[in-house]
Amino acid sequence: MSISDLYSSGFRERNRDHFASIVRVALTDGEINEEEKAFLDRLASNLDISEEDYLAVLKNPTAYHINPPVLYDARLERLYDIGRMVYVDHIADDNEMGIMIRLAIGLGFTSANAEFIVKKAMYLLNLGVDIETFKEEIKHMNR
Repeated sequence: MSISDLYSSGFRERNRDHFASIVRVALTDGEINEEEKAFLDRLASNLDISEEDYLAVLKNPTAYHINPPVLYDARLERLYDIGRMVYVDHIADDNEMGIMIRLAIGLGFTSANAEFIVKKAMYLLNLGVDIETFKEEIKHMNR
């Protein structure tokens, strides 16, 4: 096995695990509606999730770890994806917000700031900002 095979395998695993965390959020209300399914389909395609992995994740999304990215921008991008799923769900209830906070902590945000960051993220998503604006606003939340 070459080093490129190892790299691509790890890359696919991280993408699959990220996808699984978003599926967890989608399933907090017990089902995946058509809008969520369309989002998951697009995300799976963008993350290069195989059909086999897609079905396995849908069957048991909690079997996969949250692997936090090293780079802060990548963490913000994952938070953006997870938040969009909650927003697509149209229900940011206490259960979903709790899961969002736990996922934010799993992504590497501190437990002291996770709730504040998640609330700001949901506010920005409600405004319909793009990913670049989202990242910039989260980075400069305290100005």
